[in-house]
Amino acid sequence: MVDATRDRVDPRAGRNAAVRPHERIFVALDTPDAARARALARALSGRVGGFKVGLEAFIACGPSIVEEIRGFGVPVFLDLKLHDIPNTVAGAARAAARTGASFLTVHALGGAAMIQSAVAACAEAAPGAPPVVLAVTILTSHDDAGLRDLGLDGAATAVPRLAAIARRAGAGGIVCSPLEIPSARSAHPGGILVVPGIRPGGGKLGTTDDQARVATPEAAIRAGADRIVVGRPITEAPDPAAAAEAIAASIASAAAG
Repeated sequence: MVDATRDRVDPRAGRNAAVRPHERIFVALDTPDAARARALARALSGRVGGFKVGLEAFIACGPSIVEEIRGFGVPVFLDLKLHDIPNTVAGAARAAARTGASFLTVHALGGAAMIQSAVAACAEAAPGAPPVVLAVTILTSHDDAGLRDLGLDGAATAVPRLAAIARRAGAGGIVCSPLEIPSARSAHPGGILVVPGIRPGGGKLGTTDDQARVATPEAAIRAGADRIVVGRPITEAPDPAAAAEAIAASIASAAAG
């Protein structure tokens, strides 16, 4: 059953909309434990703008986890990073759209035809409120040396190029690291910029973990991020709700400054 609270926060609101500071935070529920995901969503509901369900949770818990998390009244960002031939991605995107997710990711490296197929499939499967298709440019775990090993340009060149492809293919926005926000915004000026690799400064939770290109919440917002994705700095904090509130306060300060 579709919960009317899905659209309490308009997931399509971009940087120029009146979005409150806490609504800019999407918390990554990267856990295979459905009970833990539900507990985090319950504790953080009303304090953040949405929850990211990634591969680990989706595969371990199944598509029903999306509807369960949606039941807490905020959008779900279904981060599957689809990347395959256009027909296969269309089928997967069609199924993903039926879960009621507000956002769905595909890899921009899949190319324009693949992105177009995902956008069309989402519109077909959920014509009233299709998920916003976000094209992931370059993963935040990559540094330039690793990209060169793959035969790719550095992130500073690759991200705006991929963002432009995503815009032409109809993607509603892109995912990029905090370091490429200005160039990504120039390449996709009307899109929603969702930014992972967020690390509040100081202490154990300020470490980069497996991320190579990171920034603080304040720096990402000042650079022009519409939404930030935060995982361990909130979910592994002694008090996740307090950690989320502290990040929201830092966003408010950055936006005011």
